[in-house]
Amino acid sequence: MSSATVSLFASLALATAGAAGFAYTLTHPGVVAGLASRLFETAGDTQNNVQADKSADVRERPEMPAARSGTVSLPAGAYGHFQTEAEINGRTVDVMVDTGASLVALTYDDAQRLGIYVKPGDFTHVAQTANGTARVAPVTISRVTIGDITVRNVPAVVSERGKSDRTLLGMSFLGRLSRVEMRGGTLVLQE
Repeated sequence: MSSATVSLFASLALATAGAAGFAYTLTHPGVVAGLASRLFETAGDTQNNVQADKSADVRERPEMPAARSGTVSLPAGAYGHFQTEAEINGRTVDVMVDTGASLVALTYDDAQRLGIYVKPGDFTHVAQTANGTARVAPVTISRVTIGDITVRNVPAVVSERGKSDRTLLGMSFLGRLSRVEMRGGTLVLQE
């Protein structure tokens, strides 16, 4: 089996696992919040190119980024989800931070707004999403920025039109950060 085929199957497995995790997150938010809390305590690392701890301070003002450059604090929203704006390839999009998603997963409409265009033949993988099974197109995002944090060359997928409700910021972004930590209902990300 060629390395490209192995890579393709690995990407498919990651996308499927991430989608299943997202579906579970939607149906079991309390359980996932507890697991995520424990995960963040221990957390500290393509295809188609389309182009110090201030914990007390963070608890008092969770909506404010920490003073250290390259650090962003996100307060928990509805059902314990962490939502924010990300700049992807220089354009702004609303995202939900999802440690259960293996990759950054763009909705079809968000991808088009961001200048990432895929053709029907690009949907070469299948993923299990909260809305059922969807075909996805693997892409690489040249730059994802949240606050002072920027990650380049981020593996991602674009879902078929209408198959996902929101763009997910998954582990292909989060795994490249030096710190992902939950403290008192606040998610702290550090480059």
